[in-house]
Amino acid sequence: MKFYALSGHPNKPCSVLRFKQCTIMLDCGLDETTMLNFLPLPLVPSRRLASLPTWTPKEQPQVEGELRECAGKVFIDSPPEFCPPQTSLIDFSEVDAILVSNYTSMLALPFIVAERGFRGTVYATEPTLHIGRLCMDELLYHMEQTPRAQHAQHWKRLLHLLPAPLCHAYKPKLWRQLYSADAIADAVRRVHTVGYGEKMDVFGALRVMPSSSGYCLGSANWTISSEYEKIVYVNGSSTLTTHPKQLEQAQLRGARVLILNGLTQVPSYNPDDMIGAFCAKVAHTLKGGGNVLVPCCPSGIVYDLIECLAPYLDQQSLSQVPLFFVSPVAEHSLAYSNILAEWLSHNKQVRVYLPEEPFPHGQLVAGGRLRPYKNLQADGFSAEFRQPCVVFAGHPSLRFGDTVHFMELWGGNAANAVIFTSPDFPYLECLAPYQPLAMNYYFTPIDTSLYFSQANKLIRDLKPQALLTPAQYASPVQRSECQLEADCPVLTYRRGDVLTLPVRRAHQRLQLSAELSERLSPVPVGPGVAAATVTGLLHVQDNRHRLDVAPTPASEAASLQELTEARPRYHTYGAVHVP
Repeated sequence: MKFYALSGHPNKPCSVLRFKQCTIMLDCGLDETTMLNFLPLPLVPSRRLASLPTWTPKEQPQVEGELRECAGKVFIDSPPEFCPPQTSLIDFSEVDAILVSNYTSMLALPFIVAERGFRGTVYATEPTLHIGRLCMDELLYHMEQTPRAQHAQHWKRLLHLLPAPLCHAYKPKLWRQLYSADAIADAVRRVHTVGYGEKMDVFGALRVMPSSSGYCLGSANWTISSEYEKIVYVNGSSTLTTHPKQLEQAQLRGARVLILNGLTQVPSYNPDDMIGAFCAKVAHTLKGGGNVLVPCCPSGIVYDLIECLAPYLDQQSLSQVPLFFVSPVAEHSLAYSNILAEWLSHNKQVRVYLPEEPFPHGQLVAGGRLRPYKNLQADGFSAEFRQPCVVFAGHPSLRFGDTVHFMELWGGNAANAVIFTSPDFPYLECLAPYQPLAMNYYFTPIDTSLYFSQANKLIRDLKPQALLTPAQYASPVQRSECQLEADCPVLTYRRGDVLTLPVRRAHQRLQLSAELSERLSPVPVGPGVAAATVTGLLHVQDNRHRLDVAPTPASEAASLQELTEARPRYHTYGAVHVP
């Protein structure tokens, strides 16, 4: 079995397995941290950004105008670019199937589907497909709202002359502009939706099955199995009781290899404590007459933030403060989350059968407390907007979207605050192009993924024969709570690695034809066990093996000659395998 690592980000994974003549891709995560090297894209022209001094290496005039300096850091003055999975290791036309774990690991799918010759099938749960589509649509919408005619490219040839962190950028020539609406539509058409526990056949050789990972709506861990081999792929799992269906472990036990990705990015921060701190910071800012900006994605933890924040503000006598959710897919996201009963936790499922919605944001919208808007130009926004308020908007990187406008609008007032809850982006790097900044900023990251201690317990419970994990998880660290421990061999990988996994085809299931079965004469070889020698003609089709009666030769002499010529040089020997 071969393993190809196409991504270097442990929480935005993309890898490929090759086994039994099948090629299966595991997730297609998109590394968005490259956006932090670019200047923000404001909705309206910004004199502050336009007046930033240009930065040009000595005797390199071709880079003139591509780089600007802000507060001692150099940024690229161009539309943001993304780092897609590596394409040089694999011929994408050979990929038979793509298994998607959750919507955060789906954002590079249009890049992969657009590769020449791709004909594979994409498997994902219904919520993963729908929410992933919403996130891709939001990304594209924000990029189209702020088009730029100039795309900086010359700086990529002069990395050795650039200051940090640009000089350390990983192969920027591979970075890509965001995909188009047609590419998103084409990618979505390739997706085949599956349910938890549903087994899908991959060309007769392998079976794939999703089970709940407990991370977000529709998130899944995948089991890849044949008659005698089993691989388990775990990415973005959670044992916390929030709104998604809880983690299922039964199907994950006893694997030859456990592939483990997507552990917490902030092991020092407890999610429950961070939600409490988030609510406290919001209330403190509002009581001081300031506004609160919460950069977020249109799904996921934002549901829990709204659910916890609204009653907390009521307790603090701040019920009159409006909550705005600004996103081109805000209404779709809020409405869709309330109709996904089978994908919710038990407590949320119970509320489906009561005269109330699973999430309280439905009641908040109906009562006018939570107000979703497509954008800042949407009908009614100007009339309804009042301060102080709380605004949930994208993008968490602060490089495009409505957050850029609010940062420019509120950044000069020390009474306002921006609160970062996403662990995907270092908050100081997000704020770098906005310096000097008067508004307060807080970092309350909420990551419900497995802690290392939880991952260690999961490994002990699942008892795999080998563990495969990103090299970042095996790097020496000072704190013991950030180390993986396993009683089995541990393999690690980095972007671009090709590994041979300890999984070999020891046995293969074979079907005997009825006619051949009638000719067998089993001989007892032990208590309750009989064996017989078999001679037949082997047929292989669609990775299924069938043994038929061998054709009768024309003469006995011909039979002897054929048997002599067909006699194998090596004979399998050893104990008879009795399943």
